[in-house]
Amino acid sequence: MNKLVAIAAAVLITGCASQEPAVQTGPTAETTFDGLVRIDNSRFAGAWIDPEIDLTQYTKIIPGGAAFEFRNVQKTSAMAARRSNEREFWISDANKQRLTDTVSEVFTEELQKSEHFTLADESGPDTLIINGALHDIVSRVPPEDVGRSEIYLRSLGEATLIIELRDSLSNEVIYRAVERRSVEQPGGQMIHANKATSWAEVRRWARRWAVRLREGLDSVHQ
Repeated sequence: MNKLVAIAAAVLITGCASQEPAVQTGPTAETTFDGLVRIDNSRFAGAWIDPEIDLTQYTKIIPGGAAFEFRNVQKTSAMAARRSNEREFWISDANKQRLTDTVSEVFTEELQKSEHFTLADESGPDTLIINGALHDIVSRVPPEDVGRSEIYLRSLGEATLIIELRDSLSNEVIYRAVERRSVEQPGGQMIHANKATSWAEVRRWARRWAVRLREGLDSVHQ
């Protein structure tokens, strides 16, 4: 497996592909609007790469922008939510900010642990920009109900993660990965959804993404 495919194979979330990832070739290769080529057998729902770029030239990372987009859900009371059997719930502005801060903090922590990349704040020929986004964020946790704390859920929510690696000088995207994942425990175990456990699960969920990203980047130089 060449190094271009290695990063695509390593920057994955969970599960195990039955075949090695491979960049599509030939006239039928699926190409994005910006020239990236589809990677088959990726454990992402979608992964694309620029097959002409040598990723081993990069040794520095600039943490780029991070976008957080929440699904528009109507605010309801705990009682109304129970009566309607809703499965999508409103997220307060405070919790939106907490989610943004938690995910950003975890990804920064993991990138700082990289064995082969250092964080930078200036562009250069050896520097990548990493941009991330969580789109269509949905909460499955109902509003708090006084006197009712025994809530067990298989999923606390879900979101679509988008990761882009860009050359810092040209700003061209050289890798993109897209995957939608739920905040849940392995094996589909039920989660006791209170304030403490819910945020702990969110942090673990973000950590799994961030560790895979760091491991994938480091694999380029291994």
